[in-house]
Amino acid sequence: MAESVNEVESLAGEFREKFRTITDEIGKVIVGYSEVIEQTLTALVVGGNVLVEGVPGLGKTRMLLALARACDLTFRRVQFTPDLMPADITGTNMISRTESGGRTVRFAPGPIFTNLLLADEINRATPRTQSALLEAMEEHAVSSGGETRPLDEPFFVMATQNPIEQEGTYPLPEAALDKFTFKLLVDMPGAEELRQVLERTTAESQPEAEQVAARGDILALRRIAFQVPVAPQIEEAAIRIVRATRGEHRYIKAGAGPRALKALLLGARVRALLEERYNVSTDDIRALAGPALRHRVVLSFEAESADVTPDDVIEELLASEM
Repeated sequence: MAESVNEVESLAGEFREKFRTITDEIGKVIVGYSEVIEQTLTALVVGGNVLVEGVPGLGKTRMLLALARACDLTFRRVQFTPDLMPADITGTNMISRTESGGRTVRFAPGPIFTNLLLADEINRATPRTQSALLEAMEEHAVSSGGETRPLDEPFFVMATQNPIEQEGTYPLPEAALDKFTFKLLVDMPGAEELRQVLERTTAESQPEAEQVAARGDILALRRIAFQVPVAPQIEEAAIRIVRATRGEHRYIKAGAGPRALKALLLGARVRALLEERYNVSTDDIRALAGPALRHRVVLSFEAESADVTPDDVIEELLASEM
């Protein structure tokens, strides 16, 4: 913990300045989506991953690439398809000839050996391939050929899903969804934002993000965020919200667990710093409840029939529990 008021203010100011510098740089490339950009960087800072739901063509790849360039991080993209195999992601052992004519076994690393990985349309791959990615997300390491190889830090996965086209897909089970820190929703831009997108993408030269931070800065931001204190009454409020998703509710079939509570409080710590506070408030819990819980709340058939969304249920629980 920080030992003085001056040290606390210095850490909070340092965090806020670096965080905003990165998001502003991404904003030079991506029109709108400031909240999605902020929550993506929040997940990266706290060591998590995000599941992004939105139709193709809204700039998700470009956003993550801009983040990689702004922070001097490596970036890889994998298009998930039904014929994709686990080794296509993690890598595999290969036999090669030595200079003396003999043979040796070497490991050929897959695209998962990067800092930022875009898993495009993750629900199009088979559960076996999905599980290989999910294991790496959880362990930050890859097991292959009897060896465990750690992934470089920071390691971050953004997985995408198309909410409209579901034919030929393999929906992620509840346990897999729970491994994502946040679920973010990307909607179609408004008319003015679409005009800005058109201007930027049809110009002779297009804006590109420049490096404004280093990978070590992300880890430094993580250390600062983890120091932010959470008062007992704020912890209790977060616990009540998470437990309420597992209580008796006409629209809920299954609710959230410990990972949701962790995601909620870690994200709230980052938001507190961005709001120029060095302590978490109930406003931070409210702001992060949607991203942290919407993919962990399984709705009943009655909810689907009534056209009720997870966000609707979460808002109801916030109103009753906080």
